[in-house]
Amino acid sequence: MRSRAMLAALLLALTPLTPSDDVSAQGAAPGGAGLNAQQREGWLLTLQYCGLCHTRTNLHSTTTIGPILSRDSAGGRDDVMRQVIADGTPNMPGFKHMLEPTQIAAIAAYLQTVPPQAAKPEKH
Repeated sequence: MRSRAMLAALLLALTPLTPSDDVSAQGAAPGGAGLNAQQREGWLLTLQYCGLCHTRTNLHSTTTIGPILSRDSAGGRDDVMRQVIADGTPNMPGFKHMLEPTQIAAIAAYLQTVPPQAAKPEKH
């Protein structure tokens, strides 16, 4: 668990404090273009708390620890998204003791801007 925290800290250290044209989480608009303040906060929180499990580990990977997140996550329902982030699932920790409700809402608001990714063909 400590190595995961160190990796997350390293990723954050390498991530600019504001979205740039070169960095985009989860396939949203390049560099978070067009995000409001709440969505931008959600973008940063997603990088910090969600990215390790919900993004591919390298360009050639077809798997993740958790599902790829998008506006279709949790059936596209904002209230369900916030509940899952807060309470977790059997395979994911809840973040209600680490994040404020406004931060959880910011993550959900950001995820509503992320288009679903097309499925990549499996390599044989």
